[in-house]
Amino acid sequence: MKSYRFVLGMITAVLMIASVQGSQEAESSNAWRVGRFAEKDFFPIAVWLQNPANAPRYQAAGINLYVGLWRGPTGEQLRALREADMPVICHQNAVGLANRDDPIIAAWMHGDEPDNAQSLGEGKGYGPPIPPAKIVEDYQRLRAADPSRPVFLNLGQGVAWDNWHGRGVRTNHPEDYPQYIQGCDIVSFDIYPATHSSPQVAGQLDYVARGVSRLVEWTGGRKGVWNCIECTQINHPTRKPTPHQVRSEVWMALVHGSQGLIYFVHEWQPRFNEAALLADAEMLEAVTRINRRIGQLAPVLNGPTISDGIQVISSRPEVPIAAMMKRHEGKTYVFAVTMCDEAASAEFRIDGLTGLRTVIVLDENRTLASTDGVFTDDFAPWDVHLYEIP
Repeated sequence: MKSYRFVLGMITAVLMIASVQGSQEAESSNAWRVGRFAEKDFFPIAVWLQNPANAPRYQAAGINLYVGLWRGPTGEQLRALREADMPVICHQNAVGLANRDDPIIAAWMHGDEPDNAQSLGEGKGYGPPIPPAKIVEDYQRLRAADPSRPVFLNLGQGVAWDNWHGRGVRTNHPEDYPQYIQGCDIVSFDIYPATHSSPQVAGQLDYVARGVSRLVEWTGGRKGVWNCIECTQINHPTRKPTPHQVRSEVWMALVHGSQGLIYFVHEWQPRFNEAALLADAEMLEAVTRINRRIGQLAPVLNGPTISDGIQVISSRPEVPIAAMMKRHEGKTYVFAVTMCDEAASAEFRIDGLTGLRTVIVLDENRTLASTDGVFTDDFAPWDVHLYEIP
């Protein structure tokens, strides 16, 4: 089976952790949780590199953060975001530094995907990736100029896929990533399997979860881990993700430890559209529903995960079902997702629950019965179920 490859990366990850553990021990696990990120009711749901004029429309879809500004920030861009009350992660250019007292700037950012091969100019091909040491040096410069805000770094698909040839001479060198991570407070990555061109990745949504799991391991839980989500055709001439696939990618990321989401909404096929999500009524409605639920669950998602409080047994061992358990204000929450394109049923065993209880399946208008913390449910391919147990 091609899905659920976490074990392949975990052995490598454990070996890498030791090499950076010493330098990470001195770092605060909550260094990035400042400003709005420190608010218990704020779960970052961002959109990548969009026109500030569209901020109200994105807010209506549950987006609460911009990441990146085209050739910015400019004063006009910051004014528009301030009027919309849309915080932004942006570059620390002269305008940004001149507005460092403006709370609309939530964090600073590096250039995108320094781990990929870097263009040498039009028609000149590509050189090697930016060395991790340069990212660390730039991070120290950004922090020195403004130590009050976290620094954000977005990496490429090599985080999840070692064979990504876009890394050039550093293809199949995952050992670079713990070093890159030392140059930020929040680390993110992008891979878009629903629209991917490689047969190895195409349709294998679990690459999203694998990348998140690797970042969680490589950071040792000491930095914020985010990830990007596809919702348009991007560069694929005929295929785009379905709403079901987008919901699956979102929740498998959250279940595996993502603390922030960034929607990539650009599209180049069949023609360029910077804000393609806003032009797709079906997908926009689906993304809005997903974001609304995440917003409602923000205090739960921002709380601690009870890693040893639940056991999940799939009716088909070759069809893993991943789950995350939380407790908040007297309720138990379980978020679960099928990790491959096949169906199975799952038995959940939750510690600490006794007697007969009602399990509310959020967004599905149905309930289940739990007896002494045990209940079962059916999962379709790439399915998501969200459970609330009073």
